Amino acid sequence: MDIQWYPGHMAKAKRLLREQLKLVDVVLEIRDARIPDSSGNPDLEKLLGTRKRLIVLNKADLADDQSSREWIEYFAAQDIRAVAVSARPNQVRHLPGLFGELAEDRERYRREKGLGGRPLRAMVVGIPNVGKSSLINSVIRRSSAKTGDKPGVTRGNQWVRVKPGLDFLDTPGLLWPKFSSPETGFFLAVTGAIKQEVYDPVEVACRFIVLLTQKWPGLLTQTYEVPEQEESHLILTGIGQKWGFLRTGGAVDVEKAAVRLLQDYRKGKLGRLTLEKPPPPID
Repeated sequence: MDIQWYPGHMAKAKRLLREQLKLVDVVLEIRDARIPDSSGNPDLEKLLGTRKRLIVLNKADLADDQSSREWIEYFAAQDIRAVAVSARPNQVRHLPGLFGELAEDRERYRREKGLGGRPLRAMVVGIPNVGKSSLINSVIRRSSAKTGDKPGVTRGNQWVRVKPGLDFLDTPGLLWPKFSSPETGFFLAVTGAIKQEVYDPVEVACRFIVLLTQKWPGLLTQTYEVPEQEESHLILTGIGQKWGFLRTGGAVDVEKAAVRLLQDYRKGKLGRLTLEKPPPPID
């Protein structure tokens, strides 16, 4: 399975991001806490230059706490600040203070050049459907940025006043031209970062079932009361039967079952499952 997706507005979003970077002091990169590696855009490394960034592992309430701590330690070893949060006001109130800390060098430079007198500007970037707008809304405690449960809702740059002295620039979700591995595309499909129209949900769900039975044996039986078998398609069929997803004639609608299974994971109904572990430290 090799999922690739790079619609036209993504190319435009990359150009806009490059143009707008010169206007900001610090970058807030939102990633999915369940897939911290696959939800990070490698293009950003080249685009950010010397600007400091804060990686926010969003949707932490859907991820395993221990795994999130391991990822934060992994980024810290690379001198990158990272935090794990869910997009709720009580969990993100500390973020504005972190932006000021990260931007101290740039603020000092601006003062030395006599360029003070404007708010601190933070650009918010991330892949589609990672929760950027929801997180911004939680920080400012009002709905000033568009939100949605489909990838790519934010199509244009939006300046948002967070508080006196701090502005956010919300940018469109940005994917990259070619995923580094089929596994990356698979993880993005499972978590909902890629539109369903560009992948086969049955194929993705069956591969997801294989992953679940390997890493969390017994979970599908506990959740759906179906036996775990070697053939993932049979497990999916059994889940569809449990839900009563039948076509005319009595055959199981496996596509409908596949979509429902992926939705259950995205909503946390399978538990707090982090699909990626950080790479081992290099000695």
